[in-house]
Amino acid sequence: MNTNEYQSIMLAASALTVAGVGYLVVRLPRTALKTKQRGVLIDTSVLMDGRITAIAATGFIGGALVIPRSVVGELQLLADGSDSDKRSRARRGLDIVSELQQMPGVEVEILQDSVRADEGVDNRLIALAKRHNAAICTIDYNLNKVAVVEGIQVLNVNELAQSLRMSHLPGEHITVELTSKGQDSHQAVGHMADGTMVVVEQASNRIGQTLEVEIVRNLQTAAGRMMFARVVERQQKSTTPQHAVARKPLQTKKQSSRSQGSAVNEQRKAHQERRAPQQVTPVQKDTARPLPQRAKRRPTQRDREAALIDLVDRQ
Repeated sequence: MNTNEYQSIMLAASALTVAGVGYLVVRLPRTALKTKQRGVLIDTSVLMDGRITAIAATGFIGGALVIPRSVVGELQLLADGSDSDKRSRARRGLDIVSELQQMPGVEVEILQDSVRADEGVDNRLIALAKRHNAAICTIDYNLNKVAVVEGIQVLNVNELAQSLRMSHLPGEHITVELTSKGQDSHQAVGHMADGTMVVVEQASNRIGQTLEVEIVRNLQTAAGRMMFARVVERQQKSTTPQHAVARKPLQTKKQSSRSQGSAVNEQRKAHQERRAPQQVTPVQKDTARPLPQRAKRRPTQRDREAALIDLVDRQ
């Protein structure tokens, strides 16, 4: 074997080595990413909420959805309870579990921990998340805070909905169904499709109706967003006919010139009357005849006798 053949063999071997290393560099990270996917522990509140089905259908949650047996046991306990509201929501949560299991492309695993959690379901979820290095999907405010303190990744459905929802500004009109009473006696509460609470003022007597309301203000809290609104009262159209505006008849040139001439003549007469000297009416003297004086009555014999008696008395 000469030198040239040896060099060509070495070059071919080097090329094969570089190609193999490049192949491993490209393929190994993809294989590692699949192994790093963690499971997501589903909380009771998320199953009762129901929006997890739409999120899982879109494929945004990577990894398997892990539902502990203790969570299913809590749903069963609430479904058998006396509270009608919690009972209906818990039954809906059990239906959500069945829907998730039947959805194609969604991996659901029931973790057989125990039927009941003596330490509480929240504490059980935190312990399971630490043991299996999993995340927690919840809408519970307190569980969210505790999990963050413990260093556990939290997938909050409310935060996801808040980042995706359309913001409603004050003055906009929306349609909402009033389902329950508010904190005050005059308030009614409804919810939008994304779970946003809408508090409607002066609507406690209209629970069960779907109304058009006007947004008054938004209130952002750590537990979610609230909107305050008021009922939009539609104004009834007035049946009273509007009075037509009377239009002046169109005047011809002759009529307009006559009217202008008559107006000028009236102005001249008024001016002449103002300039004419006013005739002073002389004061008539009182020509009434003076009253006739009464004629003096002649004294009678009786008058003479009375005068004589008066004179005697004076002396």
